[in-house]
Amino acid sequence: AVVSTQSGHYGRDPTLKKMYHRLSLWFNWYNTTQVGEKPTTYRWRGRNDTTTRELNPKTLTSGLDDYPRATHPTPDEYHVDLRCWLALAARSLSTLGDVVGTQFDKFKETAQLLSDNRLLSELHWTGSYFADYGLHSENVGLREIRFGDHVDKERVVRKLPKRQFVPVQGYINLFPFILNILEPDAPELGVILSSLRNTTNLWSKFGLCSVGKNDNYYLKYNTAHDAPYWRGPIWININFLAIRALHHYRRMPGPHQELAGSLYTELRGAVIQNVYREYTRTGYIWEQYNCETGRGQSVHPFTGWSSLVTLIMGELY
Repeated sequence: AVVSTQSGHYGRDPTLKKMYHRLSLWFNWYNTTQVGEKPTTYRWRGRNDTTTRELNPKTLTSGLDDYPRATHPTPDEYHVDLRCWLALAARSLSTLGDVVGTQFDKFKETAQLLSDNRLLSELHWTGSYFADYGLHSENVGLREIRFGDHVDKERVVRKLPKRQFVPVQGYINLFPFILNILEPDAPELGVILSSLRNTTNLWSKFGLCSVGKNDNYYLKYNTAHDAPYWRGPIWININFLAIRALHHYRRMPGPHQELAGSLYTELRGAVIQNVYREYTRTGYIWEQYNCETGRGQSVHPFTGWSSLVTLIMGELY
């Protein structure tokens, strides 16, 4: 969150000015090193394009480690979540620059460019959802291989890859919505909200699942020993962003206001109730929650971003 411009004394705070300078350097690094080959596209660096052991090469730099991207990493792929993060960062730096009284025009211009809904849709909209673009095969698998007593698995590509939108249903599709990039009257927002409640996809009784239950990557291991991480489990940080976005759009006049309001009430209640229920049952806040049972799993105690549930409870967004 960026401090309010109504509080004039913030602009005289030397600490805030130092923060602004360092945040600007951070932004400029991302905006130069992570750009895509097409104008206004961005690509997470660090994907392994030679691996034969991973079902889908990880994207650790994104923070969504094993979330499925294009199966065959190439320099011309581009990622919708990174583009949205840069839009949000530019918007925040523009506001903060105004607060501290420094030049912020370049950040304002970048924020406007990356928030252009028409351009965003030209690059990432499939007609039904937002998606990454890259060299992707829709039929890959892992097969067992043996080296003496050692058992491992290697990837098998059963269908030649082609350059296309990556047809994985999950958190990535939601980023233009959860980071409030979409205009309140955007038709794409209506499509996203109308499909969000689909119980065969991301919606569950306990929150939004990271990959849709009917997706080929749902709960799939990435290697012989690499269990699914962002491939089904419910993460509170992304659910927080979704609930926060629904809160935003339910207050904005437009054709999707009523639907955003009803989804907000239901999703907020589901997340709060499940986290509380699991805390009561186990005594822990968990890193993630099972999409089918709601049970806490993985690291515990985990009062990092899972503690965002307290902000959800207080409606502090």
